[in-house]
Amino acid sequence: MSMELDQNWLDKCVEVAEEAALKAGRLIQDAFYEEKQVELKNASKDLVTETDRSCEKIIFEHLSQAFPDYQFLGEEQAGESQSVDINDSPTWVVDPLNGTTNFVHKFPFVCVSIALMVNRVPVVGVVYNPILEEVFSATRGRGACINKQRMEPSEQKELHRALLATETDTAGDVSSVDAATKRLNALLFRVRSLRMSGSCAMSLCGVACGRLDVFYDMSFQGPWDVAAGALIVEEAGGHVFDPSGKPFDIFSHRVCATNSYLKSAVVEALNGPC
Repeated sequence: MSMELDQNWLDKCVEVAEEAALKAGRLIQDAFYEEKQVELKNASKDLVTETDRSCEKIIFEHLSQAFPDYQFLGEEQAGESQSVDINDSPTWVVDPLNGTTNFVHKFPFVCVSIALMVNRVPVVGVVYNPILEEVFSATRGRGACINKQRMEPSEQKELHRALLATETDTAGDVSSVDAATKRLNALLFRVRSLRMSGSCAMSLCGVACGRLDVFYDMSFQGPWDVAAGALIVEEAGGHVFDPSGKPFDIFSHRVCATNSYLKSAVVEALNGPC
């Protein structure tokens, strides 16, 4: 992709996104160990809390003050309208609390995810875990950082020594759950070990910083889950692609991420006979 981006503008965007993430993160910190009022989203198993909604409001207000003409797509807003609409205009894509089930259960893999997309492509990404106090950030063409320090993926070259992360859609129909289980059973014999963090954005950042070697998800909910994390992986030096091996489509609900060495082996493992 060829895209001319003003560096001063990028610096301003990532600064404002980090400020918004930190503001929302303080709400998550304050509520993390408290009892939550939990609702089901659209008659599904997906959970939503008042903290999700409050964080999205704080983020929207902060971003809008700095960039009043930019569009905004938040997970809770999209869930209420049942619409995901992103055009070529600058658009903030926000998951105010990625890992809501973790949040409800006081499991510390929760984060705020904020991306800026231009021409439907992420150019700024910020993921903040307020419980672990880690800020992951990236701007297109300028690398990725964790707490302002440059980071890189792992250098693991052998799949059988790799740490794999994934998520499964427990709300899916029987056939999709069976397919996910069959895939996992096959992969478990080809990697060192498996993790399920409950946060797509955190798992992508785990690949970016070398804690994980491979991550895939066949059913993420929407672009807010992956927009920031995918950019962070790419800018750190990893690969993001469709599990089939084709180019990644942020609207496809399918993503795979690896370090710079394992893409081919992972594609073969994911698409071979189970």
